Amino acid sequence: MLQADQRVVMITGANRGIGLAIANNLAQAGFRLSLGARDPSTIDTSSIASAISPLVHAYDATDKQTADSWTQATLDQFGAIDAVVLNAGVMVPVGVSSENEADMDLMWNVNFKGPWRLLRATLPALKSSGHGRVINVVSLSGKRVMGSGNLGYCASKFAALSLTHALRHEGWGDGLRATAICPGLVDTDMVSHVTAPEGEFKITPEAVAASAAYALALPNDASVAEILVNSRLESTF
Repeated sequence: MLQADQRVVMITGANRGIGLAIANNLAQAGFRLSLGARDPSTIDTSSIASAISPLVHAYDATDKQTADSWTQATLDQFGAIDAVVLNAGVMVPVGVSSENEADMDLMWNVNFKGPWRLLRATLPALKSSGHGRVINVVSLSGKRVMGSGNLGYCASKFAALSLTHALRHEGWGDGLRATAICPGLVDTDMVSHVTAPEGEFKITPEAVAASAAYALALPNDASVAEILVNSRLESTF
């Protein structure tokens, strides 16, 4: 496997929260970064301690064209893609009895089809590297349903988890390894309105970033399919 300072990693949703924490962690380890966000001007590269300036590019999970153009821009600048971190996501309350199918479609588009589109664009480069890695930030909501009100989010994340496992089969012979990181309640803007249960706390984005860095560091013969990260005791996943 290449050393960290020789590896190129693309990170979606890199402008804040988990994505930014992962960018900072990998920059400190020496990775070369290609950072995507819907509005690239929101990515503050001055806060990312990287020896090599990151590439910043527009990426909209609902727009296949941006997946293709970002992939090509990364290859043009760095000549390779060794890892992709699928982090961008959206959560809108949609329950069993909800009539708002537009919100369901939005989550399906961003949380499942967006990563699928980007993987289709990057798959040839990931396979050709011989040590390609994909980190999919899924959620524990892709492992269990805690209530009827988050059906839409859970459905999209169950699908995202299945995408990760399908990719493991697709790329295994080419040295491509995929890991789904499934965190519980993380202290980000997405769930700023949610209060942690009494006596409990939210996971830090840095803890999720450390999990991603761990999976990226493993050799081909030590594949980890899922990493579950929680700050509270649950009876089942």
